[in-house]
Amino acid sequence: MKNLLIINSHPDKESFNYALSQSFEAGLDRSVWKVEVINLTDLTFNPILQYGYRKRTELEPDLLMALEKIKNAQHLIWFFPMWWYGIPALLKGFIDRTFLPGIAFEYVEGKPLPKKLFTGKTAQLVITADTPRWYDYLFMGSPAIKQFKRGTLQFCGINPVKVTYIATLRNSSEAFRKTWLEKMADLGKKTK
Repeated sequence: MKNLLIINSHPDKESFNYALSQSFEAGLDRSVWKVEVINLTDLTFNPILQYGYRKRTELEPDLLMALEKIKNAQHLIWFFPMWWYGIPALLKGFIDRTFLPGIAFEYVEGKPLPKKLFTGKTAQLVITADTPRWYDYLFMGSPAIKQFKRGTLQFCGINPVKVTYIATLRNSSEAFRKTWLEKMADLGKKTK
């Protein structure tokens, strides 16, 4: 049995992101996956990387627990809204505090790029947005996807990273949302 970790990064538990993550989880084959869930809004931690990488701030118990789950997972699925063409502050703070040197990557003397410490893992991003995908791609250059997929996950060795982009949510119909909830359950079924 493989370990799968769902990380919900929306601060509001009544958000559509939570409904999507629950649909995905309901679709998973429990004979294939042992499922863990982290709702970032439930964790107690300081999101500020106080000293940068100069000095390590002691990790709070919730971050230690989350890191154990990340280290044990073969597949990570991240649910988050795109706000201001970036990831939510809660997710950014979580990454800043947990994806640290010696944990997610390791500096190598004389080399410009570090060693990736999260190799052997795969990921899926489920991003909700009010911006149409074509606009995010053509006019903005997909900054949230580039930052999180390439600049964080792949930088630390998590690959491949697939992306599901759900838009536009603002003023979306019940039918639109229902269709996406069904697609998430189907994505859960297809995750092997």
